Amino acid sequence: MSRIEKEKVAVVALGGNAITREFEEGDIYQQFANTRRALAGVADLVERGYKIAITHGNGPQVGNALIRVEETRNLVPPVPLGVIVADLEGGMGYMIEQTMQNKLSLRGIERKVVTLLSQVVVDKNDPSVLNPTKFVGPFYDQKDISRLQKTRGYIIKEDSGRGYRRVVPSPKPKSIVEAEIIKQLVHEEVIVIAAGGGGIPVYIEEDGRLEGIDGVVDKDLASSVLAHEIDATEMFILTAVDKVAIQYGKPEQKDLDLLTVKEAKKYLKEGQFPNGNMGPKIEAAINFLQNHGKQVIICSVEGLTDALNGKTGTRIIP
Repeated sequence: MSRIEKEKVAVVALGGNAITREFEEGDIYQQFANTRRALAGVADLVERGYKIAITHGNGPQVGNALIRVEETRNLVPPVPLGVIVADLEGGMGYMIEQTMQNKLSLRGIERKVVTLLSQVVVDKNDPSVLNPTKFVGPFYDQKDISRLQKTRGYIIKEDSGRGYRRVVPSPKPKSIVEAEIIKQLVHEEVIVIAAGGGGIPVYIEEDGRLEGIDGVVDKDLASSVLAHEIDATEMFILTAVDKVAIQYGKPEQKDLDLLTVKEAKKYLKEGQFPNGNMGPKIEAAINFLQNHGKQVIICSVEGLTDALNGKTGTRIIP
């Protein structure tokens, strides 16, 4: 068994709602407070000897950034979506990095922490590029749709009866451009914050050049790719619920303590895990475990420490 295989190496995936909560305004003070809350269990992981990379979502934050773009078009040039994702990788990475540094310092743990902007390679011919379905940004009045389509090239669809929003591609991640340096740093005990918001989607031209795509990558699927490429043995997906459930929200809801890949595939095929909610997390877990991962734990942000002690969370195994 190699040295890397003996190490406890993990990717921790934080949901964007862990930093901007649904019932809050989401100002920067609240975001810092939520980041401190979200990282308590992650610090416990480090204290237990894990070498880790941290990923994070950015759904609420991208929405706010796109509103800023819309509201300031008459004052400054608009920022494309890929650059917004890069900006948020830096800004949210700063909050996570500083909070992690402070938590480790208070515990007397000497570990370096760094944020690394990450480009994620996708297929420019991915089906989602031709038929975008990922809703982003603010709602628009129906009367404005034609103008926005003509002047800005937006594709706009109705969002579940709530109104009209822009849709963008969300292609499947294939690899992380910076994976080798992330792997090197993680195995040298540097805590790396990477693939923020799923990373910046790019594709490779025939001559080898990288070009950006105006879209977003699912954070959990990108986390799974990253975990495989850095030889992680475990993934921790932190979300809003304590456990994965079938028949969710119904009287017959059943919380799951343990899932095998075979069971997860079965429930996913049955539609137990919605595409906009638990689906990508389960898909990410399956992908990781089929690529030599040892286990995935899905739990609430606050429940990571209890999940490590087997008191909560859903454990998924090969």
